Amino acid sequence: MKKFKACVMGSTGIVGQQFVRMLKGHPYFDVVALTASKKSAGKAYEEAVEWVLGGNIPENACNIIVEDVSIESLENKEVKVIFSALPSAVAKEIEAALAHEGYFIFSNASSHRLDTDVPILIPEVNSEHLDMVRHKVDRDRGFIVTNSNCSTAGLVMGLKPLLNFGIKSVFVTTYQALSGAGRHGVESLDILGNVLPYINNEEEKIENETKKIFGQLNGKHLEASDLDVNASCCRVPVKDGHLESIIVEMEEDIDEKAAVCTFSSFRGIPQHLKLPTAPEIPVILRTEENRPQPLLDKDSGTPERAKGMAVTVGRVRKKGNRLNFFLVVHNSIRGGAGTCILNAELALKKGYIR
Repeated sequence: MKKFKACVMGSTGIVGQQFVRMLKGHPYFDVVALTASKKSAGKAYEEAVEWVLGGNIPENACNIIVEDVSIESLENKEVKVIFSALPSAVAKEIEAALAHEGYFIFSNASSHRLDTDVPILIPEVNSEHLDMVRHKVDRDRGFIVTNSNCSTAGLVMGLKPLLNFGIKSVFVTTYQALSGAGRHGVESLDILGNVLPYINNEEEKIENETKKIFGQLNGKHLEASDLDVNASCCRVPVKDGHLESIIVEMEEDIDEKAAVCTFSSFRGIPQHLKLPTAPEIPVILRTEENRPQPLLDKDSGTPERAKGMAVTVGRVRKKGNRLNFFLVVHNSIRGGAGTCILNAELALKKGYIR
């Protein structure tokens, strides 16, 4: 298969580093350009980045000269695909401008998630929403496809297998890792031995994004779901991996064994297409009484390229017409770079990247 040249914007942050790591040796995309803030521009990537993922910086990226975020920085590089890990305030204008110029943007930023013509795509959950960009491609234009908030990514993966049972309402409490706030996002004395019961805009993102993801697409128009979603979010002293406590109120009584089997058997379009970054088992069920745990389960997923792309569910309990369970999602992989890459793989398979 022909490889498409790609750029990672915001390449020095945690999600940007995950893009660089996960795109090493990718069968569809070849990273030829990296951008970051002005203080990093002009330096080789290995000099500009404070690598925090462990192991070595991928060799293919080490000597790429980091450039400032601009349309001009991509000229003459034959780049078609852009993976964006930009801060939302920066992403809004530049992503729109790049899409207008014909680039295909797969963004981790929240800037365009609620735009009426931009899908929030989790391929196992709402792959049909990718058709929202069809009319742009047909007119030889670029587009933006976003992933969701990192906690939303885990939540909707856990809810998708249960949709056929009829969901009335959802209550979710998230215990979110420090890396979700960025490299320097939380002061150590604020979080050490502590839990912070507020994350700015997080609860609103989860509630609004979940309704859009489960919305119905009619042509180009997306009608959001009326699912009742109630979120409470806190920051905990964990490096990676968000833990979520989820209570699903069903429209009717539900058989616990049936629900457990549905988690285990769930597969989506990425698994059927065998996309490179798709985990073979997207929702992993643990039966131990003390799982899932961020430390033990955040990196779930096979094959190796899909490590961290599976969500892990455990402690499934039925109480009347309510189903309780815990879920762990790797916030910067399945909740960040990994889903964006999976979105691009699906877009390429569907012929939307040309």
